[in-house]
Amino acid sequence: MKFSETIGIDISKSWIDARMHLARLERRFDNTIGGYKKLIKWVEKNLLLPKESILFAFEHTGLYSYGLSSFLSSGGYSFILIPGLALHRSMGIVRGKEDHIDATKIALFAYRRREEIIPYQMPALIIDHLRHLLSLRDRLVMQRAGYQASLKESAHFLQKNQDPDFFQIHDRMIHYLSKQIEQIDLKLNSAIQQDQGLNDIFKLITSIKGVGPQTAYYMIVRTHGFLLFGEWRKFASYAGTAPFPYQSGSSILGKTKVNQMANKKIKSLLHSCAMIAIIHNPEMKAYYHRRVDQGKSKMSTLNIIRNKLLSRIFAVVNRGTPYVNTYRFAAP
Repeated sequence: MKFSETIGIDISKSWIDARMHLARLERRFDNTIGGYKKLIKWVEKNLLLPKESILFAFEHTGLYSYGLSSFLSSGGYSFILIPGLALHRSMGIVRGKEDHIDATKIALFAYRRREEIIPYQMPALIIDHLRHLLSLRDRLVMQRAGYQASLKESAHFLQKNQDPDFFQIHDRMIHYLSKQIEQIDLKLNSAIQQDQGLNDIFKLITSIKGVGPQTAYYMIVRTHGFLLFGEWRKFASYAGTAPFPYQSGSSILGKTKVNQMANKKIKSLLHSCAMIAIIHNPEMKAYYHRRVDQGKSKMSTLNIIRNKLLSRIFAVVNRGTPYVNTYRFAAP
């Protein structure tokens, strides 16, 4: 897509700093709906260009950038969300920090790549709703784990009759958080059932032995309903399960291994799926023990199983039919 001008935006909680690259104009606006409207009026006043040839660019900052993303998307404006790591690496060595300077660098970053950039597409409302529920669930699970760890540690040194209030409050908090997590699980299930397309995808994913509901929810959210990633290998790279070589000339010859740049939550879920699969899936169990008996690394074998499960997830979704366990038809 051909863009004539790029506008870099540095986002903070209270305001946004905008910078036009070629026009060399900059201004600060409130990070509110009113501020976004003033931003558009400022752009239209100073750029006599159709909005199709203007590209907004800003860093993906989660909740802080969500409002601007939704506003630009609803108005039909093109924009990109730049990963923080890619942006900071492009800046080189930086001493100090100023918002308007960051906006200038973001505008330059986007302008240099304007020929190859694909504008960001906001996910469907149901995807956003699922994402918010999952994020809340993760926080509650972490809080519950904190209370459980505290209770377990205290039980080694205290008797319940020594400080009953301490133990009772912990038990109540754990019980309350567990109930809230159960409620979120019900809401997730209800939300997914309201969308026939996503419900079909959910059933296809969970037809694979070893892959549970939480993994299915996260796969749907992170792929925007399997619209963002065309094949499983690209998602494997995103999830941190794709192995990469590490070598240069004859002096550096390292092992092929996965990279630490990954979506740690997805990677953790896939690892749990692989662990369950080698216990309850006869095919995966046989493969795991056969490879380990040959002297192969347990972790590399688990990573292969993670990728096998990932490829099956994409296969059933792309094919539109549930997974069929052909292993049970194999000759003994």
